[in-house]
Amino acid sequence: MPAVGLSGAAGSGVKDVTTANFRQDVIAESAHQPVLVDFWAPWCGPCKQLGPIIERAVAAADGKVKLVKMNIDDHPQIAGQLGIQSIPAVIAFQNGQPVDGFVGALPESQIKGFIERLVGPVGDPTQDALDETAAAIYAEILSVDEANAPALAGLAKLHLDAGAVEQAKAVLSMATGSAAQHPNIVTVRAAVDLAEQSASLGDFGDLEARVAADPDDHRARFDLALALNSQNKREEAADRLLEIIRRDRSWDEDGARKQLLQFFEAWGMTDKATLHGRRKLSGLLFR
Repeated sequence: MPAVGLSGAAGSGVKDVTTANFRQDVIAESAHQPVLVDFWAPWCGPCKQLGPIIERAVAAADGKVKLVKMNIDDHPQIAGQLGIQSIPAVIAFQNGQPVDGFVGALPESQIKGFIERLVGPVGDPTQDALDETAAAIYAEILSVDEANAPALAGLAKLHLDAGAVEQAKAVLSMATGSAAQHPNIVTVRAAVDLAEQSASLGDFGDLEARVAADPDDHRARFDLALALNSQNKREEAADRLLEIIRRDRSWDEDGARKQLLQFFEAWGMTDKATLHGRRKLSGLLFR
């Protein structure tokens, strides 16, 4: 999708829809499965926040629902016909008709509920049950020891994984004093920081095009690394930063190496991508 989230249509498999192909890609396709149309514009900040969240929710539905994107700056006619006055706006089509919708950058849990109203339960019931059990355990621990760092970190990570960044930050704010420096808290805080950085990015496909056009566009390569990480493509994200280090170690006051270390912190020291990145980083720094 260009610009709604961190990934463009080319990068995520989400198709851009135009006025010309709307009848085929939305109306006709909705006879086979519900189609969500995400109306967005390049200047819309909340659209960028919603993009990766709704893409994850649709991916979790495992083919039960389809997502397409429509840029209302380039194609205003359909949005006008549907009476859309604020974006991001998501309209669900089923059997050729708009049947439901919402406006604004909702948290992932609410988007999942929206999808389930259309197609029934989605996701992994076992994982959901495990998450609920873990949350209950963390809550019980915190009822006895409200500053328990591992429990706070675990609860914050559950919120973060659900796309609820603000809730994750609220939980982390409860870690004070020595608890604030606990390794588990530090790791989750780094992951929250990365999620917030990624939310401000533009079009994934545009970043790739900028790098292809100018291999020395280190800002585009840096932002592309953040975007890849937001899609959990960790080794690819590390490789983009490593390429900046290889080309220009001093760029942005050693910014690529510092960001790579933040990745390692967020991923954990034993993560496969961390081990991959550290090995390559050592090769660059000590060759």
